[in-house]
Amino acid sequence: MLDLDPGMQTALEVVGWLGSAIVVWSMMQQRIVRLRVYNLIGCVVQVFYNGVLGVWPVVALNVVLAAVQVINLTRLLRYRHSDRTYDVIETEADGGYLAHLLEVHRADIATYHPGFHGVPPGSQAYLVVTGDETVGYVILRDAGDRVAQIELDYVTERYRDFTPGEFVFRRSGVLPKAGYRRVVTAPGTVEPYYPKIGFQRVGDAYELELAPA
Repeated sequence: MLDLDPGMQTALEVVGWLGSAIVVWSMMQQRIVRLRVYNLIGCVVQVFYNGVLGVWPVVALNVVLAAVQVINLTRLLRYRHSDRTYDVIETEADGGYLAHLLEVHRADIATYHPGFHGVPPGSQAYLVVTGDETVGYVILRDAGDRVAQIELDYVTERYRDFTPGEFVFRRSGVLPKAGYRRVVTAPGTVEPYYPKIGFQRVGDAYELELAPA
């Protein structure tokens, strides 16, 4: 231990424990971006702490881990809007797979979408997938006049820092191909990501004019 006065030594130990706590906290995160950001912060704190103490093997380890997190964060943010990242697949709204997803995420849906009480008859459903993983799904119903109303727009917790729903509404072209010219959210929707992908606030809902197919 360095020859520090008791106050400085205590402060340094607090920094070390704080860095360890941040690393542990990061591993408890389900959302990918948060996990990597918190882990990066923890690694930086550990680099400082162990650098002051001269524990160079631990410094080197945390420098490498921090670099890995920076690289991964850069990739995540670079490809979050890439057409190569997600695919949109239409699925049966009354099918077994969607029913399974709704049951698995039932508690989370009740928390974030309390107005959703089941799939309305005649709805259309679309899965958002990356590779072989389903990261979200959108359930729509025909509101007439070629308008699709969003009944449920759900993203799994791991991908909630991203906007995979935009691939249903803007990039995939599935809605114009289905004959829709506009998509609207349910009345009273409070969701900050819709304006980020081009929706406009109209009354108590958001609306998006769709590009022709």
